Amino acid sequence: DGFAAMGFPNCGGVIDGTHIPILGPDHFGSQYINHKGYFSVVLQALVDHKGRFTNINMGWPGKVHDARICRNSGLFEQLQEGTYFPDQKITVGDVEMSIVILGDPAYPLMPWLMKLYTGTLDTGKEQFKYRLSKCRMVVECAFGRLKAR
Repeated sequence: DGFAAMGFPNCGGVIDGTHIPILGPDHFGSQYINHKGYFSVVLQALVDHKGRFTNINMGWPGKVHDARICRNSGLFEQLQEGTYFPDQKITVGDVEMSIVILGDPAYPLMPWLMKLYTGTLDTGKEQFKYRLSKCRMVVECAFGRLKAR
């Protein structure tokens, strides 16, 4: 219901990754240097509409891309099998819709993972982009609160 209030009624969560700084490891250190040039491990998280962490995957080297982490996670497997949101569908008007998660452009477009449109957009796609972006801010704020601690 929280995501529905933001314009995305069939959203079950928002996924993203963030880099957690670490001291450089003795072995395979270059794998831990991220695109910004510092040592890190990646925290991938799925959050609900209140920014609460509902699924986390932690520890991948900073050099690893978000999409690879996602594809190798238990969450991906459960979403592919349809067991993460089992038998949960909603009806909007007279259209039955599956529960989806939202991600940024780094993630693969999947039947259960929506991301932004790219290129020139008509009014409907612009509205979709706005609503999806508004929901995605929840995960960014959750990471901000985590790092502020």
